[in-house]
Amino acid sequence: MTTATVDLYKPVKATLTKVIDESPSIKTFVLEPEVEFSFKTGQFIQLSLEGIGEAPFTPSSSPLVKDRIEVTIMKAGFVTEKIHNLKEGAVLGIRGPYGRGYPLEKLYGKEVLVLGGGCGFAPIRSLLYNLEAEKDKIKKLTFCYGSKTPKDCIYKGYIDHLRSVDKFEVYRSVDQADDEWNETEGVVTCLLDEISINVEESAAVVVGPPIMMKFGVQKLLDIGYPEHKIFLSMEKNMSCAVGKCGHCMMGKYFVCKDGPVFSYDEIKDQPDIWK
Repeated sequence: MTTATVDLYKPVKATLTKVIDESPSIKTFVLEPEVEFSFKTGQFIQLSLEGIGEAPFTPSSSPLVKDRIEVTIMKAGFVTEKIHNLKEGAVLGIRGPYGRGYPLEKLYGKEVLVLGGGCGFAPIRSLLYNLEAEKDKIKKLTFCYGSKTPKDCIYKGYIDHLRSVDKFEVYRSVDQADDEWNETEGVVTCLLDEISINVEESAAVVVGPPIMMKFGVQKLLDIGYPEHKIFLSMEKNMSCAVGKCGHCMMGKYFVCKDGPVFSYDEIKDQPDIWK
């Protein structure tokens, strides 16, 4: 397999080799690009279907793997519905990668707290893969993940793996439990009351639906996290991926070019960051 020369406008062909059902509305698509494809954790790609359209997604696979890329997608519109209907062997297009990923250098040497909700676990999983491979560079990692119901929890097998990793702690909650759920019931921020972490030696990553991120950030501020140590993946309204269409403008920023990862102190004064 050869290595791709990055062309921000031309897709690389990729073959769909496996489809994994994660929840009633979420699937993971395993793709093999025709050339090696590199990205940094937290960056995003444009995934396209010829004659249908394209949409932005953050890979959920390890950035250390070059010959395969995984994208976890919630069925939420025209393009995502068409992608959900694909069978193995289908050919898609990948262009990118785009944007600014997670600032790993600002996580090294610290206790890392990751707060995620819903399909926000997808970009988080890429980060967790990266930090697991470099766990000698962090003090510990605490992962708090919430979903609406137990059936909406994704990556169930991967959760089991994470709980076996040295330095990693995993906590989960659901808004509405069933009789078989034996973990926390409540919104994901309630998990922050259960964990033990040295805030002064910690940095936090928050990814999920806007309302979850809003209250997650507020909780982190309340327990003492400084604004510059809270990192957010603001994947909102992105379209062209190269800062031309203006759909993703957030105050003075283009999310696709200046993000999607920002520290809270960078964006806190921009308008409508949670919409």
